Formats: sequence, C-alpha cells, structure tokens
Amino acid sequence: MSAIDVIAAVLIVVGSLLAFTSAIGIARFPDTLSRMHAATKPQTFGMILVLAGTYIKLDGHPDGGMLVLTGLFALITAPVVAQRVGRLVYREQALDGEVVDADQLDDPELDDPELDDAEIDGPGPGSADTGAPIRRVRPPRNRPPR
Repeated sequence: MSAIDVIAAVLIVVGSLLAFTSAIGIARFPDTLSRMHAATKPQTFGMILVLAGTYIKLDGHPDGGMLVLTGLFALITAPVVAQRVGRLVYREQALDGEVVDADQLDDPELDDPELDDAEIDGPGPGSADTGAPIRRVRPPRNRPPR
C-alpha cells in the first residue's frame, strides 16, 4: 500500500464514521431541529470526505468528474433543504417551548389585535411602476401561548 492508498482509506473511513454518527443522531435526537442539524452538517461533511477518498483512489478515472459534481450538488442543496425544513417546522409550530429561546421570526406588527385578516399596505416590492398595494395576511394563530 502506498501513502495515497492510506490517505484515501482514512478519508473514506472517517467520512463513513461521520455519516454513521449522523444516522444515529437522526434516530436519537428528540426534536425536528436537532434531527435536521444531524441530517445536514455531519452527513454532508462525511459524504464529502468519502467522495474525496474515492476521487484520490480513482486517480484520473473519467468518473472523478462525477464525484466532484456530486459533492458540489450536496454542498449547494443541503443548506437550502435545512433552511426550508426549519421554516416549515416554524410555520407548523412543531417546536417545543424549551427548544428555541427567542422567536426571531415573529413579526410584532402582525400580532396587533386590530389587524384585519387582509389589511392593505403600501406598494409592494416590484410594484414601483403600478403602485399596486400588496396584501398582508396574518399567519394562523395555532401557536401555544407564551
């Protein structure tokens, strides 16, 4: 075994261990946000390490380009998916009160009891030419009281 084979084997084993710990985290963590973190951070890094070890082992094979594209696709899509899942969890209010300290997405303007369900504001984004008003709709009130 050469030094390149050892480096490739170490990268593949470490990446596999990270992916394994990610799978354990998904199965064991108590809430959606923790599971989302386990599904995106260590799993993506573990997959990148496995792909890097495989790329080193292939040594000039034409499939090396596909490994690079696979890694780039994972790096681009994992944060987007995590953000969308986090927003969905927030919107559906599937959070425990102890998980999040501060509600940074809460809009105090929409908590006004005098706000109608469809209050009309000034011109919205992209409507500079027409001056057409946009409609602001209050989100559903299925949040637990604070």
